[in-house]
Amino acid sequence: MQHGPAVRRRKLGAELRALRTLAGLTSGQAASRVGWHQSKVSRIETGRSGVKAADVHLLLDAYEVKDAQLRQLLVALAGADDRGGRHHWWHAYRGLLPPAYRDFISLESQACRVRTLETNVVPGLLQTPDYARVVTRAALDGLPDEQVDALVEVRLARQDVLRARRPLRLSVILDESVLHRQIGGAQVLAGQLKRLQEAAQLPHVRLQVLPFAAGEHKGLLGSFVIFSFPNIADLDVVVLDHLTSSLYLERKEDLQAYTDAFNSLLGQALSPEESTDHIAGIGDGA
Repeated sequence: MQHGPAVRRRKLGAELRALRTLAGLTSGQAASRVGWHQSKVSRIETGRSGVKAADVHLLLDAYEVKDAQLRQLLVALAGADDRGGRHHWWHAYRGLLPPAYRDFISLESQACRVRTLETNVVPGLLQTPDYARVVTRAALDGLPDEQVDALVEVRLARQDVLRARRPLRLSVILDESVLHRQIGGAQVLAGQLKRLQEAAQLPHVRLQVLPFAAGEHKGLLGSFVIFSFPNIADLDVVVLDHLTSSLYLERKEDLQAYTDAFNSLLGQALSPEESTDHIAGIGDGA
């Protein structure tokens, strides 16, 4: 169980080590190619130290890695791409966003697939502006209006991953209680339910409702998110949110347990078509 930066360092180091081996280089030879001491390469590969995006570029060049998507993912794991002063969009909010949230957004922006169980609120990628504002204000009571507005902007900007040329594949299981919770009042909830119906029509979004009738289920202990990434099969990570931090689970047994739980919940949930109809019915009765 680790925090996001530690997970990213370990995953990035393991992948760089695999690429070095594939290139037929020892750690000493790799260090010589980029003008470093061998110990720096070792520290990076074991995840004991962080690595700048520019240094990842140097190593990937030394290993003659041409795959643009793989390069982009590995650079993202290191953090912002600082070559030429380019940064990811969320760095404009660096002073406002806690590190754990920035790390979550970074992983989300590079994921190819997200599976999530939500038991309390609509996931951020599907929230309306009004719903997002109420949730943000409730979670961060006392925050000035301008900071709340900025955080809502961040939440809405995150949703661009669903509109990208290669959109994120999103699979959501919503506990039925989320659909009835009067967040923001009847009007805000009605708008949010309509948004869910619209999102469910997207080919890369799968939305299923876990009905009250399902009774006891594996999701009773709380929400979770499973990130999956292109090109690197063992990069998957589970994220558990807490009030002041997030925990990242990346051991194979943890990943398997949460994957099995998610698949089990899929079997208890309504089908996507039934879920859309169910949401529409709740909206009509609101």
